[in-house]
Amino acid sequence: MKGIRWRYTRLPSQAEDTVSGKESEDEEEEAAPAPPPEDPVEPQLAEAGQVLGASEIRQLSLHLPSRVTGHPWRLAFSTSRDGFSLRNLYRQMEGRSGPVLLVLRDQDGQIFGAFSSAALRLSKGFYGTGETFLFSFSPRLKVFKWTGHNSFFVKGDLDSLMMGSGSGQFGLWLDGDLYHGGSHPCATFNNEVLARQEQFCIKQLEAWVLS
Repeated sequence: MKGIRWRYTRLPSQAEDTVSGKESEDEEEEAAPAPPPEDPVEPQLAEAGQVLGASEIRQLSLHLPSRVTGHPWRLAFSTSRDGFSLRNLYRQMEGRSGPVLLVLRDQDGQIFGAFSSAALRLSKGFYGTGETFLFSFSPRLKVFKWTGHNSFFVKGDLDSLMMGSGSGQFGLWLDGDLYHGGSHPCATFNNEVLARQEQFCIKQLEAWVLS
């Protein structure tokens, strides 16, 4: 019996082998810890804007599709430079295919806007993809993503620009002179009213191409 007990204590069991192997793996993992996650890439603006500050840009960048990460932001249109005209906005978008970040400040100082998966243009119907979203700083950032309920992302007429729709209401719409606008809850994004009031006057508007 003593001989058997001596042989048993000298030979490790299968369970002991497993535990020993796990301990070795743990020791190796502790010796080579995983690198910390990388910080988000800060967007690079080709020129300074007048609507978004550094904090707003940083917050918005976290919600943009990964395909635009690392691409410079180029100011394609600005009311302070190109005037209050929707036709001028469309004109500045000609030849561009990349996604667009539309930002504006109204008469109350509220900042809000939309991300469009494609350049803004005249269209007979709605276009875009589920990457499109609406947002508002009130004062913290609120992002309203696509619900999947419908595909009424963006529609451009000569006298208005509309983003999101449902039951005859638009999540965001701008008139032809880019001075008056409106915002209502809509099925496309299940959004809140982006401004403090459903009807607003635009003080500044910018369109950034992210490609």
